Amino acid sequence: MDLYNKLCSYDNLFLAYTKARKHKTTKDYVVEFEKDLQNNLLVLRSELLLHSYQPKPSVNFIVRDPKTRKISKSDFRDRVVHHTLCNIIEPIFEKSFIYDSYANRIGKGTLKAIERFDKFKRKASKNNKVKCYILKADIQKYFENVDHNILLSTIKKKIADKRVIWLAQKILANSSWQFDISVFCERVS
Repeated sequence: MDLYNKLCSYDNLFLAYTKARKHKTTKDYVVEFEKDLQNNLLVLRSELLLHSYQPKPSVNFIVRDPKTRKISKSDFRDRVVHHTLCNIIEPIFEKSFIYDSYANRIGKGTLKAIERFDKFKRKASKNNKVKCYILKADIQKYFENVDHNILLSTIKKKIADKRVIWLAQKILANSSWQFDISVFCERVS
């Protein structure tokens, strides 16, 4: 089975739906989608196969928790599509990520990052006998400024299927702010 047909399979769409609804099972938009779940997934599948899929405009808002961030929230059905894409491309890209990257990765996360940090801290401080320093840094507005052409060029180096690229472009283009790839590959929504 080719990559795009695998992406569009009902099984992948159902898996994507289960990921998109995680921790949101009582939200009105999830309940509404579930009322006609099979049909909603089949409609999405048809739209993807026919290249007629059009994401709904995302809703942009500001959160302050604790720092101010711009959020671009996609419609639930679009988040299902995001997961269909990530289910297919994540395994391809996962093996090229550095080991000590912990955000939004299966088997990683905050707790694993803290455990790894503690290991390095003990080593650098010789079990807390030597004073050592750390640098905590954040690239300001990084995701708002990701160059989509460079991002797509990077994706194209590993993904040859033009239909998969088409879908990635559709998703990236659907925001009045630059798209936040961490939200795109969510584990996240």
